[in-house]
Amino acid sequence: MEAACELMRGRGYGAIGVAEICERAGVRKGSFYYFFESKQALTVEALRQAWQGESAGWRAVLESEDHPFRRLEALLRAQAQSQHDSKRDVGTVRGCLYGNLTLEVGRHDEAVHACLKEIFDEQVVMVHKVLLEAYTDGHLPATRASRDHARAVLAQLEGMVLFAKLDNDPHHLDTLWPQVEGLLGIA
Repeated sequence: MEAACELMRGRGYGAIGVAEICERAGVRKGSFYYFFESKQALTVEALRQAWQGESAGWRAVLESEDHPFRRLEALLRAQAQSQHDSKRDVGTVRGCLYGNLTLEVGRHDEAVHACLKEIFDEQVVMVHKVLLEAYTDGHLPATRASRDHARAVLAQLEGMVLFAKLDNDPHHLDTLWPQVEGLLGIA
């Protein structure tokens, strides 16, 4: 599963095959089909496993005792830092695994699409919870503590990651937090 995620991060879903995944993982192709019926089944399971690990980090940041806006800022800065790290470590901004696959797969693969939708829906719920807490604390108007605003925060993140990947320049993400402050009307 790690080999599949690594290859998808680097080249995408359609550009890799089962044989290459097996070679990267150091397993025989015949063994692959003992555990997974298809590349699609592996992809869904690999995405779920990857998000399980990443979501723990999101929760650690978003559920801390800090001010709601500082938590949200810390999450966005960590996401930006991961793109800086990617550029430093492999020479390219690799983008977001989930965003990249959503753009590539779209609705052409229903199982992968459904898995990606679950992941993004969970992210929206996590950000929305922080916005609701900021509203409850009197730091955000009710109109800005909506699920739509949580989705917009994530769209801003994904969009800026996309531009960083397009230009291979993680510095596009350096102004992400001020952009979100403006979006939420808290600047």
